[in-house]
Amino acid sequence: MNVLSKVIALGVLSVVAACTNNDPTALGGGAGGNGSILPGSPSDPQSPAYFQQTVGDRVLFEVDQSTLTGQAQTILQGQADWLLANTDFVATIEGHADEQGTREYNLALGARRANAAREYLISRGVAGNRLTTVSFGKERPIEICSTEECYSKNRRSVTVLTGSTLG
Repeated sequence: MNVLSKVIALGVLSVVAACTNNDPTALGGGAGGNGSILPGSPSDPQSPAYFQQTVGDRVLFEVDQSTLTGQAQTILQGQADWLLANTDFVATIEGHADEQGTREYNLALGARRANAAREYLISRGVAGNRLTTVSFGKERPIEICSTEECYSKNRRSVTVLTGSTLG
């Protein structure tokens, strides 16, 4: 099950659970009945859900490039800030490519993209031992079709929080 499917399933489950709850604040968007933030919710600034949805877990690249755009740098700066404030987390940075080119070329390109994101995070103070990289090349597209619109979404790196440094 991919991340998007998990997020959708969790959202549906939350709505169903809230519908069976007599508490009128149950659909409070992550806020508890007294206005407090529910730990782990997308409104909790220390949660992986917040990182993914608010900070942004992915950056996009131009065709055949691993150079970070200004927009990518802005997103990665937000990731660095979050990781520096939440030192219990470690991350794997996935590199991806579109379907154009050979498997070998795209694996190498995905690796360059993941490393570009990793090096940027390190340059902003995130400890290198908290960051690993992996390349999937063109093997894990999020869009499947042969148009530039789809290709552009597949040329990415994704920072996946993989757990806590505390074990």
